[in-house]
Amino acid sequence: MNTSNSTLPFFIFATLWILTTQNVSGQRRTFISQIDKPNAWVDSLMTKMTIKEKIGQVFMIRVYTDRDSVYQDSVTKIITDENIGGIVYFHGSPTKQALLTNQLQRASKTPLLVAMDGEWGLGMRLDSVNPYPFQLTLGAIQDNRLIYAMGKAVAVDFLRTGMQMNFAPDIDINNNPNNPVINYRSFGDNRRNVTLKGIAYMKGMQDAGLLTTIKHFPGHGDTDVDSHLNLPSLNFDKARLDSLEEFPFKKAIKAGAGGVLIAHLNVPALDTTTNLPSTLSRPIITSLLKEQLGFKGLIVSDAMNMKGVVKFFPDGEADLKAFIAGNDILELSENSNRAANMILAAIQQGKIPQTELDSKVRKILMAKYFTGLDHLTAVQIANLTADLNNSYNQRLKQILSDKSLTVLKGKAVLKSLNPDLKTLIIHIGTKAATVFDHDLRACFHNCSSIYLDNTSTETEIDMLLKNLRNFRQVIAGIYDPRARPKSTLELNLSLYNLISKLAYGNKTIINVFANPYTLATFKDIEKSKALLACYQMSNETQHAAARVLEGKLKASGRLPIKINSYFPYGSGQ
Repeated sequence: MNTSNSTLPFFIFATLWILTTQNVSGQRRTFISQIDKPNAWVDSLMTKMTIKEKIGQVFMIRVYTDRDSVYQDSVTKIITDENIGGIVYFHGSPTKQALLTNQLQRASKTPLLVAMDGEWGLGMRLDSVNPYPFQLTLGAIQDNRLIYAMGKAVAVDFLRTGMQMNFAPDIDINNNPNNPVINYRSFGDNRRNVTLKGIAYMKGMQDAGLLTTIKHFPGHGDTDVDSHLNLPSLNFDKARLDSLEEFPFKKAIKAGAGGVLIAHLNVPALDTTTNLPSTLSRPIITSLLKEQLGFKGLIVSDAMNMKGVVKFFPDGEADLKAFIAGNDILELSENSNRAANMILAAIQQGKIPQTELDSKVRKILMAKYFTGLDHLTAVQIANLTADLNNSYNQRLKQILSDKSLTVLKGKAVLKSLNPDLKTLIIHIGTKAATVFDHDLRACFHNCSSIYLDNTSTETEIDMLLKNLRNFRQVIAGIYDPRARPKSTLELNLSLYNLISKLAYGNKTIINVFANPYTLATFKDIEKSKALLACYQMSNETQHAAARVLEGKLKASGRLPIKINSYFPYGSGQ
């Protein structure tokens, strides 16, 4: 079969060119450039607020849109009673979220800063919206202009739904394959690749007018503990932290990052206080981030209800310490009213200068002004879901998946595939019909398909192996249907043995629609006739893989992590 480079319609090329060339030379004003400038709107609000109302601006509370009116009324009451500064949305639907945003903004005395943790866009949290690829998938792409274009598109979606801030990108260097919390959320384990792609994504969002937070400072990539459940430790010396973990943050700050999100990490080399999370460390936030690295933007804590921060500092103590440490915004406090009262008491007792409070609040209000909240308008509900799933977004998501696909072995083999030969298509890890199978069956005219998962019997597997001799070509897909793919698959030993036999038989083209770290768990996978890393089980990656096998797409991705000696960083044919 002839393999040709994928071609994009002219309008896609033209649009990408516009997106990736405008505003990249600094013509557009940035949030960082506006922070210290005089502002009458900000000054007017500062003058009118009481100390308690100012403290309320520091907090961002959790909000869901899939709950009843009683819940929504309770959220409204907290916002109005405490003059809460912002909200963070989680799962729900675009329309319900927009309606609730309009309701809460109308009720709030001070315009709310509305945010979401959308590392792969709105689809990470909302239904009815197709997500962008995971950051680890994006790490394989060789053209960072595409990452910038994605950043702009994500920002447009956020702004369309009435949000002003995205807690993204994740610029942690994931150099621990067993990291339970970062992993596929990172661009990979190479500091340069992570940095360049993180900055491209950040700039794309910021150039479109969205506030961002690079995370998780000072670096969450080499941890084996989930900070949602406990306090991880970074037990490295300053030289290692400076040259690796902090490297992307230093570069992104110089590139104009508007926000930094602080991780819950114990880092003895930076602060020797026992069991102290970095979110509560003044040496890490004020001395290192603000003074040494010169960061002037918004400093946001990671969620203040996570065990990594409240385990050793319960009952509001964590909130108070986080405020003193230098955070401007406290995200998702266990009890914002209790925390606000503790901060107020500390100010009244002279433990915290009021100038520190005023400095934080002014920065927050400047962020609101920068994003247009001084002239707040309601989110338009009509055509909202359709706008978020427009044809450009869908095409861009497919292009990103196309460009990520990585041929680790057998480039010449792929060119020799014949659609007329008797072909067996094996699907391992799912019994649900796949896009990959649908696409292949439209091209390979003489084919059969079989689906196997943990419910499959040894008899089925043995019969499959016996029947392999009857097929001239064998194509296998390995799938992980989990929304949060891990470094190991939930396959039983029989299926792992089957994968090994398929690979060792040197007859099968294997496509891994799963976290690429899983490649290390397959015995003899390197012996397969051909091997494609597809990174995740999305419809887009399945479309892309089928087109590679059909000779309609040339895979150009490169492995963004080291798997083992067979597949080092940068592998790809």
